[in-house]
Amino acid sequence: MTDEMNSLYLLSFLLTADLDKAGQCLFSGMGEYEEEIGVFMARARARARRTILKHAIWMITPAPERADEFSFTPFRPSAASGAINLFEAILGLNAFERFVYVMSVLEKQSDDECSTLLRCSRRDVIVARALALERLATAYNTYNQPVEAVGAWPAMFASHCA
Repeated sequence: MTDEMNSLYLLSFLLTADLDKAGQCLFSGMGEYEEEIGVFMARARARARRTILKHAIWMITPAPERADEFSFTPFRPSAASGAINLFEAILGLNAFERFVYVMSVLEKQSDDECSTLLRCSRRDVIVARALALERLATAYNTYNQPVEAVGAWPAMFASHCA
């Protein structure tokens, strides 16, 4: 259960990009999740993750940028560190790109599901994911670090919190 809580907190944090908001999102989501305890555990886990997504969307209200607001600014690490890590790069994305990246790439939600939850077009999801992947790849390629975001993030978070 501790691994699942860490995973849910990581999901909340990656979506909200704020420790306090992540905690609020997790706890409000868990309030709804407690009602699901009697349900088959795999289904309850999926519902808990979806509840976290909904609460984070409600808290942050990510929206796609309008064409006249579009600007491409690749993520750069802070001058003090001189290095980049995956969490900093993901948190450096704008809110909408971060939500789409986490939901579609890390959580493996379909484009239709993402567009429904985010109340945007499927095209907005596809464009935001492409931009997020480009920005993350640019950040990693600039510093010759491997991109291992998919599948590795829960393990990375667990070791980060230990």
